Amino acid sequence: MSFKCQIPGCGKGPKSGNSYSHSHKATRRVFRPNLQRQKVAIEGRTQTVYVCTDCIKSGRAVRPIR
Repeated sequence: MSFKCQIPGCGKGPKSGNSYSHSHKATRRVFRPNLQRQKVAIEGRTQTVYVCTDCIKSGRAVRPIR
């Protein structure tokens, strides 16, 4: 699994940056998106995909009708 949101048009993935200690010494780190497994209706089909919480909250991840 690539650590990306699988909603078309989003594609939020990991970003790299620095973690700073108290002495302000920088070490490299990865900021990962908050992904949740969810059943989503994509192109008329129900799929279980990894979705970021931004897409869940904004309504881009449409839950299928039972």
